[in-house]
Amino acid sequence: MRIAVVGAGAIGGYLGARLYAAGEEITFIARGANLAAIRAQGMRLIEEDGSQVRAAAKATQQPAEAGPHDVILLTLKAHQVSAIAPSLQHLWHATTTIVTMQNGIPWWYFHKHGGEYEGKPVVSADPDGSIARNVDPARIVGSVVYPAANLIEPGVVQVVEGNRFSLGELDGATTPRIQAIAASLIKAGFKAPITHDIRGEIWLKLWGNLSFNPISALTHATLEDICRFAPTRELAAQMMSEAQSIAGKLGVTFKISIDKRIAGAERVGAHKTSMLQDVEQGRPLELEAVVGAVAELGRLTGTPTPAINAVYACTALLAGTLSKGRLGIAA
Repeated sequence: MRIAVVGAGAIGGYLGARLYAAGEEITFIARGANLAAIRAQGMRLIEEDGSQVRAAAKATQQPAEAGPHDVILLTLKAHQVSAIAPSLQHLWHATTTIVTMQNGIPWWYFHKHGGEYEGKPVVSADPDGSIARNVDPARIVGSVVYPAANLIEPGVVQVVEGNRFSLGELDGATTPRIQAIAASLIKAGFKAPITHDIRGEIWLKLWGNLSFNPISALTHATLEDICRFAPTRELAAQMMSEAQSIAGKLGVTFKISIDKRIAGAERVGAHKTSMLQDVEQGRPLELEAVVGAVAELGRLTGTPTPAINAVYACTALLAGTLSKGRLGIAA
């Protein structure tokens, strides 16, 4: 199977290196120092147990140079997809599948959703409509990414923990294409369960990201710090309660309680969320799909979201400060 990994960062490198080792034909779409490192020495993966894999895969910055592939793993962050969407056409043929691996509410959320919101765009996830104009949602298979990994230097990814990537067709069907993708991931050593409710899994992961990510970005606190400090624990719980109300109106039911979800985050320990890491490194924040889109769905469903709105406002201002280079923030 020919697989293009668009975004050769931590998750893209993890996937691409293992799939290459399992015999798939991999092309990394990367840029800058990362691209140069992959071209020079391949993508190096350091597993949890310290063992290493080196993938001498193809790498290019321009999708037009890569040509058509059978599967596109879209491993960019949500706010980076719009810029590359117009060039994705160079990577597909008539039956190419695109697996979306972004955090938060995806732009395709209401495609094949059914009901009164069928086909409605999620503006926060696709502000100018460029993704929807360039990517046919019929090509899409959704995915929820559970592993944690870090790009520790150009061309080198270190796995922190986890190997599960849930997959789901937007209409909940089990199709030959999703079975083939799951089989490929399993052969590479991943867990790749096929779910009939990909939106429910998206919400379950988002439930934590929505609250812990921006709170950590604003406070520089780790997960255990947020959960053990009563005021921030209560703030996270309030944001999660608001999100639960929105999801319920969209037909999603959470299988665990808010207290159990917070307890699970606390057990992770002194972990810095990805958004806090982005703040410390002065990178753009994955804010709109993770927080802004939830507030948008709150407005759509007539659900009050005062806690989400307040945290979003403060984090958006922080993101603006970062974008102007006025850091004043040390790791």
